[in-house]
Amino acid sequence: MNAESTNWLTMNKKMDKQALLDTLNQLVDEWLARDTLTSGQLFVVGTSTSEVLGDTIGTTGSVEVAEVIFKAMQRLKKETGVQLAFQCCEHLNRALIVERETMMRYDLSEVTVVPHPHAGGSMATYSYHEMDDAVVVESLSAHAGIDIGETMIGMHLKAVAVPLRFKTKQIGKARVTGAYTRPKLIGGERAIYR
Repeated sequence: MNAESTNWLTMNKKMDKQALLDTLNQLVDEWLARDTLTSGQLFVVGTSTSEVLGDTIGTTGSVEVAEVIFKAMQRLKKETGVQLAFQCCEHLNRALIVERETMMRYDLSEVTVVPHPHAGGSMATYSYHEMDDAVVVESLSAHAGIDIGETMIGMHLKAVAVPLRFKTKQIGKARVTGAYTRPKLIGGERAIYR
């Protein structure tokens, strides 16, 4: 990662850290208003900081952007009690960064790797160094998640995923999608669901 991409937010006149954080906080507020998250649930965060900057995924990652996103996701964790899982890039098979306590609680399989901006991505790298006793796990089945920059979090969501539409459509230049999950409806025409 070069100094230009690392310091993008401080140099860019179109967006600054506070503006980015304000947009992320609006998105967190939307999640909170939906009341779909409960304490202890796994929440996967997929992020392309390159896409936030307006570049192609995997090209100009920014730890500075990752820091702002991490701060907003920590707020979501604090207010809902969800357990965060930050998805790595495809070079690490989209493994995830979680806290050791989360790994133990959900019986997740730890893998040995230390993410860095060019293998894991800036978001995973930042979260690995900032989370309490962070570990990398191979996969998980989250209850909900957010995808900033089309990083394909679907492989880490439980069935059945229910897409969410937000008023906040973009973080920086990256498109935002989200989903929560619900149990499968079984039993056919004689079943009662409510």
